[in-house]
Amino acid sequence: MAVLIGIIGILLLIGISWAMSNDKKNINYRAVVIMMAVQFFLAWFMLNTSIGKKVLQKVVDLFNKVLSFGNEGIAFVFGDLAGKDYFFINVLMMIVFVSALLSILTYTRILPLAIKYIGGAVAKITGLPKVESFVAVNSMVFGDTTAILSVKSYLHKLSPNRLFIVVTSSLVAVSCSILGAYMQLIPAEFVLVALPINVFSGLILASIVAPVTNEDDDDIDIKEMIPEKSLFEAIGNGALIGGKTALIVGAMLITYIGLLAMVNYILSNTVGLTFQEIVGYIFAPVAFIMGIPTSEIVRAGSIMGTKVAANEFVAMLDFVKIMPDLSAKTVGIVSAFLISFANFSSIGIILGTVQALNQEKASELAKVGLKVLFVATMGSVMTGTIVGIFL
Repeated sequence: MAVLIGIIGILLLIGISWAMSNDKKNINYRAVVIMMAVQFFLAWFMLNTSIGKKVLQKVVDLFNKVLSFGNEGIAFVFGDLAGKDYFFINVLMMIVFVSALLSILTYTRILPLAIKYIGGAVAKITGLPKVESFVAVNSMVFGDTTAILSVKSYLHKLSPNRLFIVVTSSLVAVSCSILGAYMQLIPAEFVLVALPINVFSGLILASIVAPVTNEDDDDIDIKEMIPEKSLFEAIGNGALIGGKTALIVGAMLITYIGLLAMVNYILSNTVGLTFQEIVGYIFAPVAFIMGIPTSEIVRAGSIMGTKVAANEFVAMLDFVKIMPDLSAKTVGIVSAFLISFANFSSIGIILGTVQALNQEKASELAKVGLKVLFVATMGSVMTGTIVGIFL
């Protein structure tokens, strides 16, 4: 029954996207079917086959090994504090090391070439333009703002629909630089499963809502992704960017958790409910169509609503507290849902990035900002639902 509900949920997401479409006659249904087939195959292979499970476990082990190297640096700097339960030290400081590592892989052209050709393969299979496919794949590694910066020279050429797809698909993703932090909070296998599925969730729904026709396409120049002139400059810049990211995440957590505590105090003394409980009831129907057991939809909905209203870290910190009391299916679905930047604060960050690059495009984006967030959130729902079908 849960599988049937999940399939109905996916069809409902497609239906809502179709109803929102601004150009129904140009929807590329062939691309939608192909991308959905790829999603289902990836989820089935990684979660339901012995080979896929072994591959996934090997990747998890590899990530854990890499993170152990980062822990050596953290332990050297913070000493005995590294072994204690300090979120900033044990979780956020890992972002510094992983960011520097990604910078090395970027400077050596390993990541840019992989992203370019994987994005090209996605474009060829689905018929979508290369820029959109490139940003979707790039977002899986570098996150939303960096992915958009990597195609800054193409922004002025993008039609409103193409801009919508680029921004939406970038929000249904996360940066690999913070994967290590995620993996220390929620099950690592669901973090990794959600990454590739997110690529297609964003493209599927955004391309239905804002279809693109056969417009001029451009080849991607990976030089824009490699600003550094030397390996040591790349390491230094990567570490500095990672440190800045860790501080930003920490500042946002202080702000949002503090604001939530204040809001909960007011709500508890007025209506007798907390913010999490209210959004839990609001998102409960969404949790239900994702295949989450009825007895857990309110608690799952509270995590999902917190993620959209605040960010994924705030939601994960709440999720960790209730995870032991939830079924394995719910843990998998909610974990996959959380792996994206689809929240209100990210819209502001994206808008600011585009505004710095192209004022005209920023004006176009500002008009559809809430629509972008809504479709990106549906993308996260689709990813969680697909993962749930195979649990």
